[in-house]
Amino acid sequence: MGIDGIDAAGKTTLADELVVGFSLLKRPVVRASMDGFHQPKKIRHQQGPFSPDGYFQDSFQYDKLIDLVLKPLGPGGNRIIYTRIFDYRTDTDVTLKAEEVPEDAILILDGIFLLRDELREYWDVSIFVQVTFEAALKRALKRDCSLPEDEKAIKQKYLLRYFPAQKQYLLTCHPEAVANFIWNNEDPSRPILSAQST
Repeated sequence: MGIDGIDAAGKTTLADELVVGFSLLKRPVVRASMDGFHQPKKIRHQQGPFSPDGYFQDSFQYDKLIDLVLKPLGPGGNRIIYTRIFDYRTDTDVTLKAEEVPEDAILILDGIFLLRDELREYWDVSIFVQVTFEAALKRALKRDCSLPEDEKAIKQKYLLRYFPAQKQYLLTCHPEAVANFIWNNEDPSRPILSAQST
């Protein structure tokens, strides 16, 4: 299951809530995030630290996500996966930890750009968490601002790099049209789930 959406839409929160729900049904769940598959900073920023194209094109190691998580859980896969390969906070590789996944396990993975063409075929179920860019920016500022001077830097990052890249993603990959479900999270206290025929 892929939980897609723009930055600060509420993907992680929804994914964590789904883990709890499936666990109550006694189903084994594997939790992962695209955050564990970042590229090193020198690659992420090779087109410039505020480049939208760089954010869209260079942020993640999609080939490793496919080879280490998605293919092993697909038809004929060996069900041995690695859910994290890189720590973007320290900009270092992490020690790989193999995990053997039961046949009836559910993978719940959240992140941005999950419905790109090269990833789309691997999801049995996809959910697009839908919010406006205005709401996402307010949440990002609330979540990420520990000091007043942080606000300017965060706005710059979102308005110059993150959101333009995500607008490009919405226009070129059409995730809202191809997702199985839309989770409208504009009001987190009253989200709206709708199914789509894709």
